[in-house]
Amino acid sequence: MTPSPMDRRGFLKGALGVGALAAAGGTLTACAPGTGGAAAPSRLAKPSASATAAKGEITVWNRSGDLFKVFDAAIGRFREAYPGVKVNHMAVDIDAKLANTLISGTDVPDGSFWDDAKIGGQAEHLYDLSDLIAPYRDQIAPYKLSVNTVAGKIYGVPWDLDPGLLWYREDILQEAGVDPAGLATYDDLLTASRTVRDKFPKTKPIHLDKSPFLGQLWLEMLANQQGTSLTDAQGRLRLDSAEYRRIFTWIQDAVKDGLATRAPYLEPADVNTLDGGQQVFVPWAIWWSFAPQQLLKATKGKWRAAPLPAWTPGGARSGAMGGSSFVIPAQAKNPELAWLLYEFLCFKEPGYTALYGPSSVYPGGLSTSVPSFTPALDPAKPLFQPIDALGGQDLWKVAVEAAATIPAAAPIPAWWAKSVDYLGNNMQRLMDGTMSPDDVIGESAEKIQRNLIDRS
Repeated sequence: MTPSPMDRRGFLKGALGVGALAAAGGTLTACAPGTGGAAAPSRLAKPSASATAAKGEITVWNRSGDLFKVFDAAIGRFREAYPGVKVNHMAVDIDAKLANTLISGTDVPDGSFWDDAKIGGQAEHLYDLSDLIAPYRDQIAPYKLSVNTVAGKIYGVPWDLDPGLLWYREDILQEAGVDPAGLATYDDLLTASRTVRDKFPKTKPIHLDKSPFLGQLWLEMLANQQGTSLTDAQGRLRLDSAEYRRIFTWIQDAVKDGLATRAPYLEPADVNTLDGGQQVFVPWAIWWSFAPQQLLKATKGKWRAAPLPAWTPGGARSGAMGGSSFVIPAQAKNPELAWLLYEFLCFKEPGYTALYGPSSVYPGGLSTSVPSFTPALDPAKPLFQPIDALGGQDLWKVAVEAAATIPAAAPIPAWWAKSVDYLGNNMQRLMDGTMSPDDVIGESAEKIQRNLIDRS
């Protein structure tokens, strides 16, 4: 079923997670964890009170929009389970306020929704949640656990998992004689794209994004598929690697062969070429499901989702693209009660079902991500329903199976958004044909190291 209409900017900020950095200008004012002489973060112990005995009041921050409404309804279920806890759920411009609030220590909330990309850079201002997460850590998607871990300590309560999927036009592939089940590798995708173009000359089948920021976010999904990321757990740059060179070479080949359409994500030029049959393959996160449900008119019902191709035979069939978690500030007044809320929403029934299942906001359920708590990821027990705009496809099953293959990662560096000025822009030059893969790697690595890592 189609979800209720939403503001596109609000949707993107909620779904992208890391993408919200762009709206905030990518500015992170705190130093990296363990630097600057800051006191060691406090370690939060498990509350001793039972559900019926827990009493007090907490203030939690969330983003405005439809996701706020979904969370508000789910918090209503928490109030039923913990009747003695009053929750003040506030819609706040988190990107503009939270980092500065943590640093100033004034009017600090008891908990907040936050992008995975920002948690590592603000760990010194957050509670260490390692003891609380410990009973669940073997049931949390490895990727989400890894991006919330800094120096062996866990600072975020993992919420959503955003698996990458290959979105494709089923009708065009059928006419071209391409079996989507045969798209096992990215080389297979190039071969299939040539077949489609030969059958339909106006197509340039593969979507490449014209936004430096989203292009780099997409790049990190492709790198995560291969078990790597821009930096390792110690913050060392690893852009100069076989994995990144493989991605850049593939992009170069797609562009040189005329197999790519470059368009800004879901802006009119993108929507028009998607609806017009020029774009046939969109390797992107699960939250692209928003497009056929809300924006595409002529091709609604013709799109389907499959696992991403692998970079090497037998490799992972998905990577993560964006994501968010929950944090508890070290200066929170009632951190134990905030933990009870986030534990309920992420790891307990009916908490995660209330978030992802059918609601007044999304009658068919929230289908732009899946939970990161693996007991909730049962292919046979979908939390959201098959989607009419995908021809009734069971997106839950596809997404859950893809999510199970996502490799672990490393904490996202605090300077990530600023690196778009180098890496993201150079990726666009690669797509223009004015830089080679080695040029992108060499120039981007040198500038990121000099201007961001060495100065952090």
